[in-house]
Amino acid sequence: MPIDAVKATSAEPRSTPISWDHKDVQLYHLGIGAGSRPDLADPATDPAELRYTLESRLHVLPSFATVAGGGMALAGGLTAPGIDVDLAAVLHGGQRVEVHRPIPVRGSAVQTSRVAAVYDKGKAAVIVLRSDVADADGPLWTCDTQIFVRGEGGFGGDRGPSVRTDPPGRAPDREVTRPIRPDQALLYRLSGDWNPLHADPEFARRAGFDRPILHGLCSYGIVLKAVTDTLLDGDVLRIRACSARFAGVVLPGETLRVRMWAEAGRILVTAVAAERSDAPVLTDTVVEHV
Repeated sequence: MPIDAVKATSAEPRSTPISWDHKDVQLYHLGIGAGSRPDLADPATDPAELRYTLESRLHVLPSFATVAGGGMALAGGLTAPGIDVDLAAVLHGGQRVEVHRPIPVRGSAVQTSRVAAVYDKGKAAVIVLRSDVADADGPLWTCDTQIFVRGEGGFGGDRGPSVRTDPPGRAPDREVTRPIRPDQALLYRLSGDWNPLHADPEFARRAGFDRPILHGLCSYGIVLKAVTDTLLDGDVLRIRACSARFAGVVLPGETLRVRMWAEAGRILVTAVAAERSDAPVLTDTVVEHV
């Protein structure tokens, strides 16, 4: 069996040194659309966007944690003991990032990762990877990554929790659109996710798609930035955590429609593909903040 759940979850955690600097942060921000907001007259030079693109004013969106050090967390989950799967069968199922203190513009840290669980969904398996990152001053962030592997279920394991976070039954407090550039996936993958599903048409067809799709984590970053800019006054320091389930794909060249509902200490969010009758892209999405 390609996935040995017991072997995977009982393996020793792996520790890897990672580092980053302002160029990595700027590249990531550009990869999720910084400098191209449609609601600004001149987004390339607007002060609101320069916080993401200009090194002298730079702050770090917490979703950068998913690519810091070259996006090693997801790769670690696919090479863990007991895990042997076809990359064409792999999709990113969900993501949660919790920041313990602000992410510095440049830093060196140690990432410790382990397979926290393997769930049997029948026709698929879900691998849950937990990664904790700390530097000399202590914990920085924790990432929980859910890796969905088609065709690898049915091994008699635990189905895992089923947690849904539905938006309130009222109109959203804010709604914005974010266009996806035709080259968005090509730019985003330079931050470390080299899965050919997002660039190679032949590989995408083998995986069951008409053409390359956008990275789920790119949509995740775009949505977190939209929420930050719209309801948190652009202040990344207010963000404590962001969790999301990847319910569908978005294609380069399409438009994300992001709807937000503000509650005490959190913002509930959905993201849909506007051109495809609001097909779901991100669901069960919650941004926790102060």
